[in-house]
This record gives sequence, C-alpha cells and structure tokens, in this order.
Amino acid sequence: MGPEQPIFSTRAHVFQIDPSTKKNWVPTSKHAVTVSYFYDSTRTVYRIISLDGSKAIINSTITPNMSFTKTSHKFGQWADSRANTVYGLGFSSEAHLSKFADKFAEFKEAARLAKERSQEKMELTSTPSQESATGELQSPVTPESINGTDERVTPDAAFNTEINAVLFPHSSTSISKHWEAELATLKGNNAKLTAALLESTANVKQWKQQLAAYQDEAERLHKRVTELECVSGQTAGVKTQKTELNQTIEELEAELKAREEELENLKQEVEEASQLQTQKDSLAQKLQETELRSAELESQLLDLEQRLENSQLESESFRRSLRSLLELLDGKIFELSELRDSLAKLMESDSS
Repeated sequence: MGPEQPIFSTRAHVFQIDPSTKKNWVPTSKHAVTVSYFYDSTRTVYRIISLDGSKAIINSTITPNMSFTKTSHKFGQWADSRANTVYGLGFSSEAHLSKFADKFAEFKEAARLAKERSQEKMELTSTPSQESATGELQSPVTPESINGTDERVTPDAAFNTEINAVLFPHSSTSISKHWEAELATLKGNNAKLTAALLESTANVKQWKQQLAAYQDEAERLHKRVTELECVSGQTAGVKTQKTELNQTIEELEAELKAREEELENLKQEVEEASQLQTQKDSLAQKLQETELRSAELESQLLDLEQRLENSQLESESFRRSLRSLLELLDGKIFELSELRDSLAKLMESDSS
C-alpha cells in the first residue's frame, strides 16, 4: 500500500469559479463524482482529490489558512491559493454537506498541528544565526485574499444567471451591447477604408497621369524607332540606340501592367468598403429594432408590476372583508347560542 490513502469519501457536483469574472460558477463534472480526503503519511499532508474519469478536477492540499464556507444548505466552497481558484461542491443533502465540512475542519486542524510540529523540529535543529536570519513570517494568505477579492459567490446567483441565459437567450441588453460593439468596430474600419480610399483615389489620378505620360513617351519612341529604321546606312550606334529604346519600351510596358494591377486591387478595396457600409447600415437598423423591442419589454414589465400591485391590493381588501364577515358570523352564532339557552330555560320553566 502507498503512503497516501483515502480516509473519507462522498459524492458531489464539482464547480470552479470562472477565472475571467470571478463571480460565476463553472461546472467541471457533468454529474456527481466521488470527492475524497487523502492523507500522505510520508509528508504529513491532507489533500482533497476528485477524478472525473481519468482527469483530476480537484487536487487541493489543505493548509491551516484555508476555510470551508457553507453558502447554502446544500452548497459549500473553499479557496485554494496554490491553485489560484475557488472550488465549489453541491451535495444531495444538508447532512452530506455538514459531514464534509466537519471533516474539512478536522483535517485542517490536523494540518495545523503537523505544521507546528514541523516548525518546532526545524527550530530545534536550526542554529542561532539561522534563527536570526529567518525574520518575521509573512501574514498567511486567506481564502478571501485570492485574486484581491473577498466576494463569495453563491450558487443561487449563478443559477439565476444561467436561468436567465436559458429563458432569454436574446436579452435586449446583451444584444444591444453586442450590436453597439459591432457598430463601433465597423465605424472604425469604415473610417480607415475611407482614408485609404481617398489616398488611393489620389494615387489613381497620379498613376493615370503617369500612364498617359508613359504612353506618350512610348509613342514618341516608336516614332523615333521608325524614323531611325527609315534612315539608310544605319550605323552601329543607331542600332544600339534602337536596342536601348526597345528595352525602355518593354520596361514601360511592364510598369504599365503593374499599375493596372494596382488599379484593379484598388477597385476591389472600394467594393469591399461599399459592402462594409451596407453591413454597417444593416447593423444600425437591427440596433434600432432592438432598442424599440427593449422599450416595449420595459413597458410590458411596468404594466405587469402594476397589475401585480393591484392584485395584491385586491387580495388584501378581500382578506379584510372576509375577516369582518367572520367576526359578524361569530357574533350571530353567539346570539343564536344565547337565544337557544333562553328558549331551553323557558321550556324548563313551563314544564315545571
């Protein structure tokens, strides 16, 4: 048998705090799993371990600074500064929760005593110089100090959040914020594309001017080549000049082709900018519709609250009327009882 053995086990649903919000609970098991306390006799350490299949979803070493908190009659939580998280357990009954909490307190105290014994052994074996160099101990890290918050998250709040997410998956507020973010992004992109479009338009005009100049220069060079070819008795220098002119023409044609490709790319960017503008208009329309829907829902909510208040008032009025009727009925019953007694006495006197 190994040095680490389970000393107490139970079953519970395991949760961890959402690391991004530090408020909502995230389930780490699809169903209830076994949660066990382990004791390592070699290192004198108590740990809480839970496995979901072959995956360890809890591996928490109990320290004297930890505390287990009951946040409801079936839910408890504790913070683990080493794992930089908060664990939550949902039990099937309050008795299971209480048993787990009692074991936590018991093993926490055992861990504290083991730590004190270890410190005493270290103090006995350490030299005076080492003791003087030790300095003051740092204040312990409490569960509430993890990530700079002492806010305890109850499963009820997380449950309500999840219920709202299920019942109202398209909540007007969240949709409005989403579309507003999308609209802001599109506005930024549209501004960048507009600036790029203006710059591209200026470049296109410049390139058109250069293109016209290149075409004029090419035509002039062609004419010059033709004139040189017509001249009889061409010299070697003329042939060299012709070759250079032909090379220049080829370079100009290559540059002209490159300019045309750039112009085509600019046209595509302009089309994309137009599509983005259409998307922005569509999102603005959806945002407006969402705001109108939100206002309508708020109006319906106010109407329902008013109806509820009127219903409560009517119910209270009915209870008062019913109470008055019962009092009146009690009085009538009392009067009938007195009348019966009087009639009984009258009959007895007549018979005597």
